[in-house]
Amino acid sequence: MKIAVLKERRADERRVAATPETVKKFTALGAEVVIEAGAGAAVHIQDNDFQAAGAAIAANAADALAGADVLLKVRRPIMPGEEGPDELGLMHAGQVLIAMLNPLIRRADCDAYAAAGIDAYAMELMPRISRAQSMDVMSSQANLAGYKSVLDATEEYGRALPMMMTAAGTIAPAKVFVMGAGVAGLQAIATARRLGAVVSATDVRPVAKEQVQSLGAKFVMVEDEESAQAETEAGYAKEMSEAYKKKQADLIAETIAKQDIVICTALIPGRAAPVLVDAAMVASMKPGSVIVDLAVENGGNCALSEMGQVIDVNGVKIIGHANFPARLAVDASNLYARNLFNFLSPHIDGETGALSFDFEDETVSGVCLTRDGAVIHPMLSAKE
Repeated sequence: MKIAVLKERRADERRVAATPETVKKFTALGAEVVIEAGAGAAVHIQDNDFQAAGAAIAANAADALAGADVLLKVRRPIMPGEEGPDELGLMHAGQVLIAMLNPLIRRADCDAYAAAGIDAYAMELMPRISRAQSMDVMSSQANLAGYKSVLDATEEYGRALPMMMTAAGTIAPAKVFVMGAGVAGLQAIATARRLGAVVSATDVRPVAKEQVQSLGAKFVMVEDEESAQAETEAGYAKEMSEAYKKKQADLIAETIAKQDIVICTALIPGRAAPVLVDAAMVASMKPGSVIVDLAVENGGNCALSEMGQVIDVNGVKIIGHANFPARLAVDASNLYARNLFNFLSPHIDGETGALSFDFEDETVSGVCLTRDGAVIHPMLSAKE
């Protein structure tokens, strides 16, 4: 089996889908690994580092894909008509594509994969079961994004986060409010607490209350019968009713007005990010405050955030950096590459190096979008 790894060409993407560590592990299983030249340059992995681990270096993407059985990527391939080279056009029928493909938003891409005869696997659909934790790219990348969001906030915030008692007087601690207590939110809470801030957080899932409080933060939520059913079986937040949203928004508006830093992390799979901070809430914050919108790529939790920009709205900084995990590209690549290896390796024959997916395994069936020229994932079939 031949595994190809391409250089990521999308704007703001610095990660790579393999590292020398995972190359060694793949080659030990009998697989051949081919890396496009320069694929690891943004994370300080040189071509000779990959070669030392057992990989071959291809001069370009077409050469890397020639004869490859599997393509490992970070982001979805560049499609015809998009800015950049047509990466999908370089692939051939029968190849396996494994990446973060955003299929619930980009449904038409799945039809293109099927039409090209590509068997596509979207890693962000990995079931949230104990056995799949080591394959869970959403968790590994969100964890880093949550950490980085606090550091980015402190860079724009013109004051210290912890309380400081000095001979010249006492500095009050910053108040940080985290919206969404998933993986990113919990890491943001932990990081802000380590830096000495007074932290509060909110989430629509009641189960998050204990997690938030265990990190030393205050939990802010309207608790009623609807909120008790606010989590899907997969562990994600559900879309709430308009009446509940109104009650929660009133509580949040009152809370936000008192904060120095607000970090937004709320996402709903397959849908635009819910708007949690409107213009009036932004206006209620004092000058010098900071909002970080981790959901900006899916529309944003803050109504005023702008993709890839840090803007100033009457003295309130709103941070909308694209691709927060790639801002810690070295660690993000290491974790993502391990996720891919942990997903793929159980299906590689240790004697022959051949790949054979077990579709009785829910870690396979749960992420497979297309197979044998057809879109097969039930979440996509429902959108027909």
